[in-house]
Amino acid sequence: MKHKDGKPFPPDKNSRAVPMAIMFLVLCGFSFYLGGIFCSEKNKYVTNDTAEAVDDTTQKMATGTLQTKSVTFSVCSIEYQDYTPCTDPRRWKKYGLHRLTFLERHCPPIFERKECLIPPPDGYKLPIRWPKSRDECWYRNVPYDWINKQKSNQHWLRKEGEKFFFPGGGTMFPNGVSAYVDLMQDLIPGMKDGTIRTAIDTGCGVASWGGDLLDRGILTVSLAPRDNHEAQVQFALERGIPAILGIISTQRLPFPSNSFDMAHCSRCLIPWTEFGGIYLLEVHRILRPGGFWVLSGPPVNYEHRWRGWNTTIEEQRSDYEKLQELLTSTCFKLYNKKDDIAVWQKSSDNSCYKKLENPDIYPPKCDDGTEPDSAWYTPIRPCVVSPNPKYKKVALKSLPKWPQRLHAAPERVSDVRGGSDGAFNHDDSKWKTRMKHYKKLVPAIGTDKIRNVMDMNTLYGGFAAALSDYPLWVMNVVSSYAANTLPVVYDRGLIGTYHDWCEAFSTYPRTYDLLHLDGFFTAESHRCEAKYILLEMDRILRPNGYVIIRESSYFVDSVATIAKGMRWGCRKEDTEYDSEKEKILICQKKLWYYSKQN
Repeated sequence: MKHKDGKPFPPDKNSRAVPMAIMFLVLCGFSFYLGGIFCSEKNKYVTNDTAEAVDDTTQKMATGTLQTKSVTFSVCSIEYQDYTPCTDPRRWKKYGLHRLTFLERHCPPIFERKECLIPPPDGYKLPIRWPKSRDECWYRNVPYDWINKQKSNQHWLRKEGEKFFFPGGGTMFPNGVSAYVDLMQDLIPGMKDGTIRTAIDTGCGVASWGGDLLDRGILTVSLAPRDNHEAQVQFALERGIPAILGIISTQRLPFPSNSFDMAHCSRCLIPWTEFGGIYLLEVHRILRPGGFWVLSGPPVNYEHRWRGWNTTIEEQRSDYEKLQELLTSTCFKLYNKKDDIAVWQKSSDNSCYKKLENPDIYPPKCDDGTEPDSAWYTPIRPCVVSPNPKYKKVALKSLPKWPQRLHAAPERVSDVRGGSDGAFNHDDSKWKTRMKHYKKLVPAIGTDKIRNVMDMNTLYGGFAAALSDYPLWVMNVVSSYAANTLPVVYDRGLIGTYHDWCEAFSTYPRTYDLLHLDGFFTAESHRCEAKYILLEMDRILRPNGYVIIRESSYFVDSVATIAKGMRWGCRKEDTEYDSEKEKILICQKKLWYYSKQN
């Protein structure tokens, strides 16, 4: 239409809104139509697992327990007798050689996980019991000849008949570890009076150093990778000495900062001054203020040893000067030195660490954004983790001496959510009561039948503390997803590691006599499938070994059903409080052998 003067009318807004509204309604109707088609068809694609999960939920509401169908697991091929899933030599070629990263943890994807039982070697026998096991083990349990042939001249071990014998030798102490440690004690008096309680041995060989220290009241984590020195860690655990698979490479070790009282390297061949000194920086992180780092082997005592190291005296002098310079720059001081052993002490003086804030100094102080206790797949950074000045009782000289420190509430318990001196003391007392009940259920506790023990989800190490009078040791595991309580464990003079139980643990098969779980499936079942957790437990448990599962009634029957499929014998028991909401499942793994019929 037009005005009478010939100009057009402006378009009517209402006339445009009508077709737009109609189009909107058409589109909405079409989307509802498509949605109806999708909803009617999607049920065709619901898996049996989903349907079963719905049925399980219904059963839960009706019975109050999780129901699991019976299952039987097949046996893996005999070639998997020493299978370590996350450090598997079959997969090394997939990873780089730089800084030996292929020796770090590289777990298989879910679709490559083994759903079978790891068989023992042909001729396997129940391990020799402690303390005899420290000096000998069955050859068929750890059937490796390579290490015997290569290291026999250094008296690591020798094979006689059906056994390996461990004379206590090592690369730097071929005439015996006891004399070597005696000299070390002369250099570090704190090794004699309970000041030093926890230690780590990097590149441990067959763990003779850690084994000798047990009689001296020092608990050592022996660390070695799965490398060409076949089964170093397996030998250690077969002997009844604490050990774990690991290597200082690109990732932090799975331990909290300021945890060990002493660290040791006996010709462990770690290039301490290379890559900006990053390996020594990691030792610095896990060593508590006032702690000691002990080094024997190149370049210590180079003046008298260089001819046997295929090098020149000038090269060794240069290496020693570089090492001393690096140690000084990271707040270490030379504490003592004699013959082949040199000892440095980590400073507990904050003034040294303040100097590292100067931007022109290397290595620099780590910034505040670097969590010092973050140690599960956390890259090592080229910086110094300085002690937190708020802690007044973390330094070695500030801790009570062993065994008093075992039951003293550590300062770092206040960092845990809900943690306090009172909460710690209550936990300590609770586990003393529980252990009395456990002893009735598993009379083997405290006897020579149980030596290597693991608490798979500890809080403050109360379970381990309650066992401290028995001839055994406990590896305390703190979930990488749980509250960070591992510093408390170390402060009280116990040992442990971070771990995620959705993955395999860093150990060989058949290495633990007793596994303990407290509310584990309640805490982890939303992340990790129970079947894989139990298969991993079966892998690391020795034949005739025990499992104590303290769990809500909802999970107990389901766990027992899976355990039966792994050839475990289980029985359900009441707790010490006789509660219906919580039960204890006692299981024992049976000894069986591989055969083609399996």
